[in-house]
Amino acid sequence: MTGTTPAVDLHRTTARTWWTVLAAVVALSVAGEFVLTLLDPADASVGVGARIVRFFSYFTVQSNLLVLAAVLPLVRDPSHDGRLWRVVRLASLLGITITGIVYAVVLAPLYDPQGLHAWTNAGEHYVSPVMTVLGWLLFGPRPRIASGVVGRALLWPVAWIAWILAQGTVTDWYPYDFMDVAAHGYVVALRNLAVVVLLALGFLLLFAFVDRRLPATEERSELPVTTG
Repeated sequence: MTGTTPAVDLHRTTARTWWTVLAAVVALSVAGEFVLTLLDPADASVGVGARIVRFFSYFTVQSNLLVLAAVLPLVRDPSHDGRLWRVVRLASLLGITITGIVYAVVLAPLYDPQGLHAWTNAGEHYVSPVMTVLGWLLFGPRPRIASGVVGRALLWPVAWIAWILAQGTVTDWYPYDFMDVAAHGYVVALRNLAVVVLLALGFLLLFAFVDRRLPATEERSELPVTTG
């Protein structure tokens, strides 16, 4: 006897199916885009090594990889918990939310992918953001977000910004125009990045607020939510 009700079993089965589909979409989309980057680069003058570094430097790619790292444990156990996992999960929610919003509002009107690119692009920018956030709202697991988790999750976008600026001083390559120091100078680029950090913090606090307000998805979690 497991002590679970048919409703609970159905909820867990549905959650596992949801996370499995999301993991498959993300894995296939990122892998497909990576292969296309190697075989059909936008700039053939860039070497293979540089193409690989640039590919994994994109915020979109890192966000989707964080989503994959966060949902794979949920495929096995929809109530999964862990100190590091909480940080990865919140960072993935942050990254993929920003990815989806920025692409839909700013980039989509300027970008018309064709062929396989259209499929990988849809997976990374539409399916992954929607399924990640909606899955979190529907299946949780909750509660998982404490103040300490918020602070640690913010370290990833800050580290990403530091990396892009550092490599940009050597390569003059920046993945997004708003942070292009070569084009705008440090004052404008750093101002834009400060806005990004504040936006990220706002989203993190919003996720933490919703995590506390929505019903818990199980009677208790393995780690006290107050400890972070």
